[in-house]
Amino acid sequence: MIRSASSSWLPLAWALALALAAGRADAEPLFETIDLFVAGDGGYLTYHIPGVAVTARGTVLAWGEARKTSGDWAAIDILLRRSTDDGRTWGEPIKFPQVSGPKTKNPVALALKGVRAEDQTYNNPVLIPDRDGTVHGLFCLEYMRAFYIRSVDDGATWSEPVEITGVFEKFRSEYDWKVLATGPDHGIQLRNGRLLVPIWLSTGTGGGAHRPSVVATIYSDDQGRTWQAGDIAVPNTDEWIFPSETVAVELADGRVMLNTRSESKANRRLVTIGPDGASGWGRPKFDEALVEPICMGSIVRLSATPASDKNRILFSNPDNLARTGGPETPGSHRDRKNVSVKLSYDEGQTWPVSRVVEPGWSAYNDLAVTKRGTILCFYGRSSQRHFAGDRLTLARFDLEWLTQGRDSLPPSAR
Repeated sequence: MIRSASSSWLPLAWALALALAAGRADAEPLFETIDLFVAGDGGYLTYHIPGVAVTARGTVLAWGEARKTSGDWAAIDILLRRSTDDGRTWGEPIKFPQVSGPKTKNPVALALKGVRAEDQTYNNPVLIPDRDGTVHGLFCLEYMRAFYIRSVDDGATWSEPVEITGVFEKFRSEYDWKVLATGPDHGIQLRNGRLLVPIWLSTGTGGGAHRPSVVATIYSDDQGRTWQAGDIAVPNTDEWIFPSETVAVELADGRVMLNTRSESKANRRLVTIGPDGASGWGRPKFDEALVEPICMGSIVRLSATPASDKNRILFSNPDNLARTGGPETPGSHRDRKNVSVKLSYDEGQTWPVSRVVEPGWSAYNDLAVTKRGTILCFYGRSSQRHFAGDRLTLARFDLEWLTQGRDSLPPSAR
């Protein structure tokens, strides 16, 4: 819309031309939400573990675990929805390919109360858009087996799953895992073409058979045909307690930064940096600016020089350390609410901008950026206290909204 101060003295055609040349300079900041998966839809009890990514062609993919019963070891399918208009409208859910052949429950799960041997658990989906247009996908079965799939039509159809559990066997000499998990959230492709997926491993002897745990990465240098194991990046120690779900971003200098959930007494996110995303990891450090309620977070690059005017990285998680009805003990879970997005201009060293996306009960989340520069935050939320929420909601907003008008992407970066 052309403001009256301009249209009052400029011919309409001239005013429209100026508005187009200025991009969104005169437009109101964008912020809107849409529910993509709602508890009860499709016969599923709840939806959890949201992920979102944008393909080379600009298609937005949003996915999550569709749980028929409750809990991480429930009967779970993985569902995906697609948008070809920057996340405004969405197609019907598509189910990830199922694994053929005999399937058994992870033995560590069967020792837990309420876990049923007949429930098939598909878990921890990860997608990686490739610059060549391929979409690479990984997921797990029973937190015990890992599989690779790919799509050449922006997620409309998928290849048959290929098992890649063997790559995880290479960690055995350092960590005798019984539980494996990819991601979740999106993986990344480095500038050199490497596909990179953070993973976590557990001996399955602790809470929920997911603890204790360590963090590492797996990677592919041949477009997903084969996968390799990296080094353990975040071990389990008295200081770094139960590191697990991890996200990655490539820094401007080509190094890779991991941002990790843990149950450490600091209640802060753990960060470690390595030269290539696979080995040579530095000592993990707590980021004092990023609180850890013990929940999934996300990180993504918004812009980079010289293609854009500035380096910008986004981070999101439930920004809260309060706890309802219980003590705020160091290292303990806090209420999952107040999902917020933060912005860094110095490659994650500081986070001077933060804005709340969902002040109410809100949990797991993932970030993506569309070809038009729209920021997407896909998160679980609920009207009441719940570990996952009763729906997965997509928020669409721009840099102007995030920074309250103090920053915007140049037209060349949109």
